[in-house]
Amino acid sequence: METLRFQPQNVCSREMIIHHENGIIVDAQVIGGCRGNLQGICALIKGRKVEDVVKTLKGIQCRNGTSCPDQLARGLEKHLL
Repeated sequence: METLRFQPQNVCSREMIIHHENGIIVDAQVIGGCRGNLQGICALIKGRKVEDVVKTLKGIQCRNGTSCPDQLARGLEKHLL
């Protein structure tokens, strides 16, 4: 299993930690941001393919032209696809 850590941009969360294996997300954690919403997102992406998560979350808007889900998708896309 590998771990990806990155800092999202222009959102409330400060760090995203993704554990993945063979293109599948095994676990995810977000530091900072809206705790309940981000825990929910992390629970929902577990067991899903990285490319499916990117397709689902990329482009979701909150403020500043991005969102925590969008930043998660962008980080996965940049580092894993």
